[in-house]
Amino acid sequence: MFLGKVVGSVVCTHKDESLSGLKLLVIQPMKDAEREAGKRIVAIDTIGVSGYGDLVYLAKSRESGLPLGLELVAADAGIMGIVDHYHTIKTGRDRI
Repeated sequence: MFLGKVVGSVVCTHKDESLSGLKLLVIQPMKDAEREAGKRIVAIDTIGVSGYGDLVYLAKSRESGLPLGLELVAADAGIMGIVDHYHTIKTGRDRI
């Protein structure tokens, strides 16, 4: 799993049946709440309530569609939840 920030949405006139009724959102992967990490991706909103500016946690690959209870979903990333708060403790080994 990894953190990301919702920075946009995708509108499709035609899409795979497994994505019917799901929002597609543009996500900026994040190292933490302040620092970006890599290129933007498109993810399915498996919880249905994510919106612009939300800090979310995501899963990639096959795990992206697990909350939907479907055998196979045409997605590379899926939002698993919205982050309300998180706390980390820095150690000498942290390289964030």
